[in-house]
Amino acid sequence: MNVRPIPGASVGGRRRRLGAVFAGALLLAVTACGGGGSDSGKGSGDGKGKNAAPAATGQSEAVVTIAPKNGATDVDTSGELKISAAKGKLTEVVVEDDKGRKIDGSIAADGSGWTPRTHLAAATRYRVHAVAKDSEGRTAAEDSSFTTLTPDNTFVGTFTPEDGSTVGVGMPFSVRFTRGITNPDDVEKAIRIKTEPAVDVEGHWFGNDRLDFRPEQYWKAGTKVTVELNLDGVEGRDGVYGEQSKTVSFTIGRSQVSIVDAEKHTMKVMRDGKLLKTIPVTTGKPGYATWNGKMVISEKFAVTRMNGDTVGYDGEYDIKDVPHAMRLTTSGTFVHGNYWGGDAFGNYNASHGCIGLRDVRGGWDKDIEAAWFFDNSMIGDVVEVRNSTDPTVDPSNGLNGWNMSWAEWTK
Repeated sequence: MNVRPIPGASVGGRRRRLGAVFAGALLLAVTACGGGGSDSGKGSGDGKGKNAAPAATGQSEAVVTIAPKNGATDVDTSGELKISAAKGKLTEVVVEDDKGRKIDGSIAADGSGWTPRTHLAAATRYRVHAVAKDSEGRTAAEDSSFTTLTPDNTFVGTFTPEDGSTVGVGMPFSVRFTRGITNPDDVEKAIRIKTEPAVDVEGHWFGNDRLDFRPEQYWKAGTKVTVELNLDGVEGRDGVYGEQSKTVSFTIGRSQVSIVDAEKHTMKVMRDGKLLKTIPVTTGKPGYATWNGKMVISEKFAVTRMNGDTVGYDGEYDIKDVPHAMRLTTSGTFVHGNYWGGDAFGNYNASHGCIGLRDVRGGWDKDIEAAWFFDNSMIGDVVEVRNSTDPTVDPSNGLNGWNMSWAEWTK
């Protein structure tokens, strides 16, 4: 039987099939452009694939606040710098001057604020960069700059020993200030001392213009000491600011402590704990007794003039060429060569309070006791007087804080 096809039937079927194929191809093309084929196992390019971690979007809720305000001038060097975060936690804070020197500080445990560990320098421009994150991990940053005040009145500290020196085991680090200090805690905090090997070093104020530092016992031989005088910007008294920023280093030499017995008229020179030499001496005669106690050599003079008028002994002596003299107190006690003492050395006390050693006029004899002791002593060595009839020397009279107990020194 011949069956005639229905007109148009075959053509329509092909069109429908072609249309379906075309639509499928179009769908495939659209899917491919989207970059998210389901068999790839990868997230789409916009981060919204089924395996991609959701990312925080939008502006951070954290708010960083910096005081003083941006562009501020004449800012005080202490107490004005404050950095905080609200609705988030601080993660980074950098404060530095125009030379790139950073100010140390710490972020609070809860991230709410940052506190500087030290004061700022005077007449200095600082830049601040602070970053905080909110609970979604979104960051907010703030940048600012300000300039500190230029003081009308300033102070500095003169110090001993000198940078680079080698000194004896009794040498404190002593600073005298050019203005009386009424904010001693702030000044003391601005002086940092590091030692190698490490030892606890504490400061003690003598009046309001002198601050000495020492360990509990004499320094150990070979100790290296570094002092950072970060006084620039410290308000030592109302309206008076430090203008000094300096690092000082010195080394402790061998240990030498000399014991003077005023009754026996001898001095035993102890080097590194062993007896090096015994020297006959004369000390203060009755009415002029030598101080008892531990006294540190603070100055050395190959020759010097000693005039009684300068220490309250008006007209009693004026010797223009005292050889081999080493200062022990500010008030005028020396250990020195004596060429006029006759047979007093080792026999009786004949001085006006000093410790005299046999010498020759002009100090030319290098083998005589005074010359030997001078050549074998250094700034910072200790001379300890015992068995004198005078009281113990005042700790502030010279570099003689060793006559205070550690409890007195640190209170």
